[in-house]
Amino acid sequence: MTKYIRFRSGSGTSYGVLHGETVRELSGNPIAGASETGVTHPVDAVQLLAPCLPPKILAVGLNYRSHLNGRPQPAHPEMFYKPVTALAGPGDAIVIPPDATDVHYEGELVIVMGRETRNASPDQARAAIFGVTCGNDVSERNWQHGAGKDLQWWRAKGSDTFAPLGPAIVTGIDYGQLLLQTRLNGEVVQKQYTSDLIFDCPSIVSWVSGWVTLMPGDLIYTGTPGSTRKLAPGDTVEVEIENIGTLRNPVK
Repeated sequence: MTKYIRFRSGSGTSYGVLHGETVRELSGNPIAGASETGVTHPVDAVQLLAPCLPPKILAVGLNYRSHLNGRPQPAHPEMFYKPVTALAGPGDAIVIPPDATDVHYEGELVIVMGRETRNASPDQARAAIFGVTCGNDVSERNWQHGAGKDLQWWRAKGSDTFAPLGPAIVTGIDYGQLLLQTRLNGEVVQKQYTSDLIFDCPSIVSWVSGWVTLMPGDLIYTGTPGSTRKLAPGDTVEVEIENIGTLRNPVK
């Protein structure tokens, strides 16, 4: 198991390998292939950033049975886009937009692609996944399906800071059986294993690649379990996934 991070230090922005409390700096983006430079940093001396800069962000809706809430189970992964400008890193604030009235958290496992992928079988899709990380598919429910519903989810899912990501991209783990927990101000509000996904990670990648070419660094948020609740300024949301880490973001 390897944990890759992106961070800011006094010398600039870099990628690194997180080993315990030490960051081993890399020569470049690990998705493209990079070697260790020999430079190390204490992890508490650097600022963690979103662990990659994706060419595009996709997400799956209704991918846990516990989130269906009486709705029919999809026959295939139901996809949507989030703009890359929605990306936020560990510790960054989730900013409630002007006129928003019902912003919710959605703790999720996120796929990070490792190679260009088109028309992939599930086995090919599995081999094309670089790793996984934690994400929060922040959503404004009124704009999504309430009285103020928009035709598209462009701002309901895509407002600035609505795609927190991190803290690390992890490789070399079985991401099909990981415990996902979301906490709101310390209270566990979501708890489920990724084995309960309706469509697992290779199935999602295979499906998407039939129409959209996936590129190295692309992200796919894989869906949220259970129910969600409204966020308010002053809240803190944590998405913790076993063997990956905890993504923590304040709300303002």
